[in-house]
Amino acid sequence: MCVALLVAGLGLVMGYSPSHGIQKETSEEKAVNLKKQATGGLFQRWTFDQDQFNTLPGGFVRSNSNDEPLADWMVQGHATAPSPPNIIVGASSCTQPCYQALLADGLEYEYPDLSVRFHAQQGTSGLGGIAFGMRDRRNFYVAVVDSIGQKVQLVRLSNGRELLLAQASISLKKVDWHSLRVQRNTIISKDFIEVFVDGVLVLSVEDQALGLGQIGLVVRGTSTVLFDSFHAVPLFSHRPLSTPPAY
Repeated sequence: MCVALLVAGLGLVMGYSPSHGIQKETSEEKAVNLKKQATGGLFQRWTFDQDQFNTLPGGFVRSNSNDEPLADWMVQGHATAPSPPNIIVGASSCTQPCYQALLADGLEYEYPDLSVRFHAQQGTSGLGGIAFGMRDRRNFYVAVVDSIGQKVQLVRLSNGRELLLAQASISLKKVDWHSLRVQRNTIISKDFIEVFVDGVLVLSVEDQALGLGQIGLVVRGTSTVLFDSFHAVPLFSHRPLSTPPAY
C-alpha cells in the first residue's frame, strides 16, 4: 500500500471556518469521561450473524448529519462475508453532502480502538467507514475510505460543518474485503487519532476537540457500502478485565 499524501495541518472543506470550533475537553472532563465509557463487557464484537435478513441489526440506531431521509441499513447475506453468513449494507441517497451513521446504541467511548471489514460493490460509489466521538448528529469524527478515488480521509464535524483533518492516497488490493481501523489515544495530555487501512498506518493526527461519544459505521453522500465484523474496545478503562478473586 502506498501513501501518497498526508495532510498534517487543518484543511478546509465545505466552507468551514475555525470560528465554528467547539470547546476542547479539560483534563478534569477527560477523567470523568473515562469513567463513563461503555458499560458491560470491555470487548464488543458485532458480526450480524444472529440478525434477520432485511432488518436493522439489533442494538443499533440510525442517525444523519442533515435533515434528509435516513439511510437504509439492512442485514443481508453475502457469499464472501469475512464472518459468514451475514453482513450489514449501508445505502445512502443524500442529495446534499451528508454522513449517514449506524450507531451502537448506549455505548460511548473516550479513547476507542475500532475496526471493521468493508467492501464497496463494483459500479457503485463507495464512501464509508467509522464514526466515533459522536456527541450528537452535528459533532463527531469520521474516518472514511473512498474505494473508487483510492483515498482515506479523517474529518471532524463541528456544529454540522466539515473540517478535513487529514487525507492520504492509498492503493487498495484487488480483494473483496478490506479492513479499516481507528484508534484515538493520548500521550502526555496530547490526544491523537491514527487510521489504518489493511493493517497499514495511513494517517496520524493530533486533535482533542471531541472526546467521549458514540461509535458506529458511516456512509457518506450517495453511497452503498458493505460492512462486517465490527469491533470496539476502550484503550483505557477503570474496570478490571476479570472479577477480582475472593480472599
